[in-house]
Amino acid sequence: MKKILYMITLASIIFMSGCKSDPENKNEEHHEEENSVELTANQYKNAGIAFGKVEMKNISSTLPVNGLLDVPPQNLITVAAMMGGFVKTTSLLQGMKVKKGEVLVTIQNPDFIQIQQDYLNNKSKLLFAEQEYKRQEELAKDNVASQKTLQQAASEYQSLKAMHKGLLEKLLILGINPSNVENGTIKSIVSIVSPISGYVTAVNINIGKYVNPQDLICEIVDTEHLHAELTVFEKDIYKVKKGQKIKFQLVNEEKKIRTATVYLINRKISEDRTVRVHAHLDKEDSNLLPNTYLKASIEVTDNLTTALTDEAIVDSGDKHYIFIKDDKHDHKHNKGTAEGFLFTAVEVKKGVSQNGYSEVFLPDGFDTEHAEVVVKGAYALISKMNNSEEGGHAH
Repeated sequence: MKKILYMITLASIIFMSGCKSDPENKNEEHHEEENSVELTANQYKNAGIAFGKVEMKNISSTLPVNGLLDVPPQNLITVAAMMGGFVKTTSLLQGMKVKKGEVLVTIQNPDFIQIQQDYLNNKSKLLFAEQEYKRQEELAKDNVASQKTLQQAASEYQSLKAMHKGLLEKLLILGINPSNVENGTIKSIVSIVSPISGYVTAVNINIGKYVNPQDLICEIVDTEHLHAELTVFEKDIYKVKKGQKIKFQLVNEEKKIRTATVYLINRKISEDRTVRVHAHLDKEDSNLLPNTYLKASIEVTDNLTTALTDEAIVDSGDKHYIFIKDDKHDHKHNKGTAEGFLFTAVEVKKGVSQNGYSEVFLPDGFDTEHAEVVVKGAYALISKMNNSEEGGHAH
């Protein structure tokens, strides 16, 4: 009896094994269907499906960089006194606007009086030395005076003439008009004027303070010609070329995009393995502040590449897909009364995006000439495909 039961059980196991299907063949059979989506005529209409072709587009790749707004050296002025003195008057405040030639501060020093007196004394001696030199020159022509006397007169004249030029320069540096001194106007207070128009960014004086020639009185910046100073890593600098376009945002302007152009590329790599890139703003703005941080992207290449509209490329997980019209099958709706529309999902790699288009890397063998790509309604297709995969096959 036990032997009979054993034979029956063994037969049952062999029978069931023979009826079991090959899972590999099953997966292979439905591989294509798992990447397909079918819509009825009504679903097709509601999804607003539209077709297009893969296009060839010039799409620039960009290099993200950081930087700040800066001013060229000639637009950032440190004001100092040419000669020391006590601050007599000033109305300087940080942030105030000044014009070129405007008085910033007045300085008083008794030494200024001595310089003017020296100038007057020198001018008087120079006039006498010039007359004596000319007189000795005439006498030498008539052999009345010796050549030695003439040379002494010439030496004295040239010495006083050189001294006169030096004293004259001192007066001009101090802002003292030599003509006023010659007319008898001597003063102990001089004015320091602004060499440029701009904004005061630093003040280091107060009334009564003594300032030395090397001391900072104030700092003035002309914001009319700010530029973008960008920091590019050593490994990326080969991509940057003069004339490339830049888009940047200031940290305090999250929604405003400004533009600039690469103007100069530094030829020195800094200790942190970066290179400074100097860019001119396409549209200058005097309200911008130096040292404002910015985020920028440099358009480093302009490639002709395969591209589709951003709307045609959809995401599912960490993958990108496009849908193409499938005309290979004569497909009917499951009720058998209305014609169905079949679409195939194709996985692609997405590249750089620009102006509503994205670069796409298509699989080998993709027929770009004939493939009808869904450029509108792709999100409805990926949604149905994902929902179908959760409950079964998409088809």
